[in-house]
Amino acid sequence: MSKPMTKTQLVAAVAEAMGSDKKTAGAALDAIASVVAAEVAAGGSVALPGLGKVACKARPERQVRNPATGETMTKAADKQVK
Repeated sequence: MSKPMTKTQLVAAVAEAMGSDKKTAGAALDAIASVVAAEVAAGGSVALPGLGKVACKARPERQVRNPATGETMTKAADKQVK
């Protein structure tokens, strides 16, 4: 299994695909990430055709186990970005 692509590698690949420099590609990537984060934080979702959908999902209160002690405890409800 190969290692995941780093942001630096992604910026370089986007710059090459756009025929642009790394600074412009990095700014474009940062702008997209900022818009997606703001929309998800506001409770919305973003569909990226051919890539996936980013949304915030509510998770209910649940029982979890502490791996160090084996103790079962209740974890409060929270939200998860998917």
